[in-house]
Amino acid sequence: MKENKTKPDIRFKGFTDDWEQRKLSEVLISLQNNTLSRVNLMSETGVAKNVHYGDVLIKFGDILDVSKEKLPMISDESILKKYKASFLQNGDVIVADTAEDSSVGKCSEIIGLNDEIVLSGLHTIPYRPVEKFASGYLGYYLNSSAYHNQLIPLMQGIKVMSISKSAMQNTYIIYPKLEEEQAKIGQYFSQLDNLITLHQRECNQLKELKKTMLKKMFPRDGSNIPEVRFAGFTDDWEQRKLGDVTQIIMGQSPDGSTYSETPKDYILVQGNSDIKDGWVEPRLWTTQMTKKADVGDLIMSVRAPAGSMGKTAYNVVIGRGVAAIKGNEFIFQSLIKKDIEGFWKKITTGSTFESLNSNDIKNSNLLVPVNEEQIKIGQYFSQLDNLITLHQRELEILKNLKKTCLKRMFI
Repeated sequence: MKENKTKPDIRFKGFTDDWEQRKLSEVLISLQNNTLSRVNLMSETGVAKNVHYGDVLIKFGDILDVSKEKLPMISDESILKKYKASFLQNGDVIVADTAEDSSVGKCSEIIGLNDEIVLSGLHTIPYRPVEKFASGYLGYYLNSSAYHNQLIPLMQGIKVMSISKSAMQNTYIIYPKLEEEQAKIGQYFSQLDNLITLHQRECNQLKELKKTMLKKMFPRDGSNIPEVRFAGFTDDWEQRKLGDVTQIIMGQSPDGSTYSETPKDYILVQGNSDIKDGWVEPRLWTTQMTKKADVGDLIMSVRAPAGSMGKTAYNVVIGRGVAAIKGNEFIFQSLIKKDIEGFWKKITTGSTFESLNSNDIKNSNLLVPVNEEQIKIGQYFSQLDNLITLHQRELEILKNLKKTCLKRMFI
């Protein structure tokens, strides 16, 4: 039995009634799912669309608009007769009953269904509400921690987790009696999802733009001139070794006994786990100063995955998993381009851990223009990175807002 709470922490103005609490078996009836594996489904044509559990877990959100999402198809016409009583309708909910972790139980509510035939597929439990719910309410509620926490003690398995239909029958669904309040909740989360999708799309587009411009604003193999450059620059770029144009400091880990969790000590950077969104994120500290990097230095991972880049906004101690490079923004973007193109992976050594040694890094070749052109290229990519970071931050804020509201707007 859930805690004896009858109202959520946050709700829309004008609604004061207690919420209804009922067993799932009283609110939802289960339909039949098919057991077609992915290999038995078609990508383009067929007689019915199919909702596969893997797509519910990874691809689809709380709401599945079948008019917009591309669903795999069933080609076997005999399936239609067998599952005729279980053709999905708008408002039905598809639960994934198997997963590799506690995400088992994730679901998608069906909307946007017109004349197409849609069936619930392998490792799913399709449910239909006994009474009408406002669009979106069940999809968001059943994915909230308020409901999903009920499923955790019911999950079975070690490597693969699952939950049974019979176990779910006795869980509780809590909802406002007024469909108007349900609708406001569904609409609020739908708007949040739209904003999240918008920022994600903007972020992805900017990242693709950056990849494209890294190709066009730096010379291709065999050329000394880029395809796109700023007006006024016509000279060939010069080939130089990285070690000749920058100072490179290979990291050396301090003694493990000096590791600390006290922010007053030296920030320690050991690898990719200490870099987030291209910047050092303090995670570990040390009382021992060994090799160090200064504010503004470039940080390169020299162990798996070798070659990924970041910067530091702090004075830090660098461990043996990273190198510090004293280079400008142009050098930073040049090294990012090398990483994207897989350059570093080709020269790594080691069977257990891919790694780069000092000579590998120092002797790597760079094509370098005059200083003024370096500055303009660096500024362009810095502005692009700032835009990407801005959208990533907005995205993180919106995701955290949704997570909080899913906790506080449901019981």
